[in-house]
Amino acid sequence: MTTATLAPAPSPVTPRPARIGLATTVSQSVTMAYRGLLKVRHTPEQLIDVTFQPIIFTLMFTYLFGGAVSGSVAAYLPLIIPGILAQTVITASVVTGVQLREDMDKGVFDRFRSLPIARIAPLAGALLADTVRYVVATTITFLTGIVMGWRPGGGFGGVVLAGLLVIVCAWALSWIFAYIGVIARSATFVQGVSFMVLFPLTFLSNAFVEVDTLPGWMQAFVNVNPVSHLVSAVRTLANEGLVTADVGWTLLSAAVVVVIFAPIAVRAYLRKA
Repeated sequence: MTTATLAPAPSPVTPRPARIGLATTVSQSVTMAYRGLLKVRHTPEQLIDVTFQPIIFTLMFTYLFGGAVSGSVAAYLPLIIPGILAQTVITASVVTGVQLREDMDKGVFDRFRSLPIARIAPLAGALLADTVRYVVATTITFLTGIVMGWRPGGGFGGVVLAGLLVIVCAWALSWIFAYIGVIARSATFVQGVSFMVLFPLTFLSNAFVEVDTLPGWMQAFVNVNPVSHLVSAVRTLANEGLVTADVGWTLLSAAVVVVIFAPIAVRAYLRKA
């Protein structure tokens, strides 16, 4: 009598479609973005940086430096609100890379890899979901300024255009941090490197003081700083309703960032996805 040895049945593996169309990829990216919003719903503390930070920074900078810089709080608000907005939304884009690295460390993207979805969908969904954070930060910053007495001379249209410009720039910067998040070893490293770069860029700009009050050597850097162009564009849009050359330079800078970092971020991500 012979004994038959049964080989263990192979574990079922969900086959990945050979090719996923553009419409399906977009749909799956939107679904992944919805997943990101659900995470915020269950852990609302993720929005602390875009809800409380603009309020605290606006109050702190305005009442500390308003009299010294512009003579009064009311005169300082048209200068500081665009600066606080740029700083808040730009720093909020760091979260894209941090959360991406955390998901990869927790094995979430290993699970996505086994699903019959476009490999780019989780990355695209993360960047899409983070635009909601930028909208929240922009809205709260403007509302805080209005409650404190700021009256934007550009009207509703100028404020909306200024907000859209900042959101577009933050989305462009998020590609940089997405790339860092993919190649970094930890979320702590992503956050540390990102803030080490962003804080000098935001503070060494015209966000909080007039450029002509700075030392000459510092003015040279501030004048070419992309953050200064963004802040100037937001000021003229919100306070005067004018579209200046700073708007063009800001959009050009954002486009250059996307053209450079989007492909390498996607390539780095696909190598690991």
